[in-house]
Amino acid sequence: MSQVTLDKMLGIKYPVIVAPMFLISNTSMIKAALKAGVTAAFPALNYRTDRELREAIAEIRSETNLPFGVNLIVNRSNYKYKSQLRTLQELRPAFIITSLGNPKEVIETCRPLGIKVFCDVIDLAHAKKVEDSGADALIAVNSRAGGHAGHTDPRKLVEELMHGTSLPVISAGGIGKGEQLAEVMSWGACGASIGTIFIASDESPVSQEYKDAMVQYGEKDIVRTTKLSGSPLTVINTPYVQQMGTEATWLEKLMHRNKWLKKYIKLYIAFRGIKKIERSTFGASYQTLWCAGPAIEYVDRIRPMAEILKDLLEEYEHARK
Repeated sequence: MSQVTLDKMLGIKYPVIVAPMFLISNTSMIKAALKAGVTAAFPALNYRTDRELREAIAEIRSETNLPFGVNLIVNRSNYKYKSQLRTLQELRPAFIITSLGNPKEVIETCRPLGIKVFCDVIDLAHAKKVEDSGADALIAVNSRAGGHAGHTDPRKLVEELMHGTSLPVISAGGIGKGEQLAEVMSWGACGASIGTIFIASDESPVSQEYKDAMVQYGEKDIVRTTKLSGSPLTVINTPYVQQMGTEATWLEKLMHRNKWLKKYIKLYIAFRGIKKIERSTFGASYQTLWCAGPAIEYVDRIRPMAEILKDLLEEYEHARK
């Protein structure tokens, strides 16, 4: 079990990653996080072209030399994977977070370049494979995460990964207050990845309706659906979600059980779901599909990232005393 904390690993002030959020994380959010003494990452897929991805990295680096990362989807649903990987090898962010697939190629090609590789995992079996491949740290995606959540209680998952591997463990899911960050660190985690509480920030690019929903709804309104991406996804239980239902239809389930069709159906479902989420993220309609995690409970107003982080980190410091 490693005692290296995320702040020491990256040379930052606090052991926090502002989590990469699909369609949401942008350069303004990254810069605000770095200024506050934490690190942050954005999904490579938030940029449609290679040029836009390069421009985003250049924009951040024009204002700071502090470490930030990029999230890379490493399964077949990301047809841009190879080109994005080449760009990141060239531009060398401080770290890459891998999700939804086998990170072996990323680890083998990026670590020799000085890029740390943190891997999303939801259980010990996956964590052991990642460890064998040479990852730098695990991101323990627990049952309280937003987006593609895991299925294990936060503390149980951290302790399983700590005792079952030798890698540092970053807890991901459910944190909205500094006291919760301190608690996660007391379990032995090296840091935390926090996302939901920043969706309603001034810097966030989402629609006003999405931000208002983050304030109006609470933890009891978060549900899981398998209809959007083929994997369980946490969303706000809006009237449209209630109408649509959260369980896959019999036809969708049948297609998933067919080995030949499975990979193609998952690609189609993921693409279709992404388009629905994208429309909801940036514009209001009756078809509202807004991703969030249980930490929505701690969002009570729309405010700047600096203010959200200041409160979080002051609470963290006070809880440690």
